[in-house]
Amino acid sequence: MTITSTITRHLTTPPASLMGQDLSPDAIARAVWTIVGEPGDTQAGELIATVGAADALTLLCQSEDTAAGVDLTGLRARVLPRVVDSAIAAALSAAARVGAVLITPEHPHWPVGFADLGVSAPHALWARGNTALLVAQPSIAVVGARAATGYGEHVCMDIVGGLVGRGHTIVSGAAYGIDGMAHRAALASDGQTVAYLAGGVDRFYPTGHDALLIRIAANGVVASEMACGSAPTKWRFLMRNRLIAAGSTATLVVEAGWRSGSLNVAGHAAALGRPIGAVPGPVTSPTSAGCHRLIKEFGARIITDATDAAAL
Repeated sequence: MTITSTITRHLTTPPASLMGQDLSPDAIARAVWTIVGEPGDTQAGELIATVGAADALTLLCQSEDTAAGVDLTGLRARVLPRVVDSAIAAALSAAARVGAVLITPEHPHWPVGFADLGVSAPHALWARGNTALLVAQPSIAVVGARAATGYGEHVCMDIVGGLVGRGHTIVSGAAYGIDGMAHRAALASDGQTVAYLAGGVDRFYPTGHDALLIRIAANGVVASEMACGSAPTKWRFLMRNRLIAAGSTATLVVEAGWRSGSLNVAGHAAALGRPIGAVPGPVTSPTSAGCHRLIKEFGARIITDATDAAAL
């Protein structure tokens, strides 16, 4: 089967795994883009924004070097090797097995904050759970060090419990340390929580948080811009962080080392004009050095309790 016929078949015949949803041709094309593309590809985003997701796929199969002002040569080299019928079918079947729902910009549960990402916005989301929480407001991203200390986890638990009591939805990335504590504290307080993953929602990562993510899918929502079957990579983790920042009203870093990945979330939030808060810690603690850096160099607001956090 040729690349052109593979794309044409998937765009004209709704996959069986998506038949439960009333999807437009654009939504079906966006589902394919989550399989053949990579997150944050601005060339793909610009082309899709200009001609639509379906026509963007079709243009890749034609001979033009440029379309809508986009250089197709590099994009074609990145995308077309991934247009494999069996791979697309496998990803869609995996989504069906776990009951993943496709969320696109035309869906009522598409996070409006993603518009601030411009051409680097995700093509679509795959989600398991209560997808309405993706647009619940107010929401706050709570992130921090994987190697969290007892101090960081205690402060995180207290602040998240207070935020939940004030009606906030807690957004994080399900990583070890502060992320996991943020989700657990939200669930323990009967609150709402959203977990954005760097891989497919059919293969929870990290594996040590499998039970936690099952609970989030049952009581909150787990979402990813990557198709089912996709493995997390360093690049995908960094790109996942922009979803955490864009899908939240504000970002709180509870504990972070000088080069912590949670500072990447704060960087995305700052670039989007979102408020940033940081919890101070002992000046001798390397796991608080990143928070102190945010306060000193990036103007993050000092957060000491849930009242401070809610004021973000």
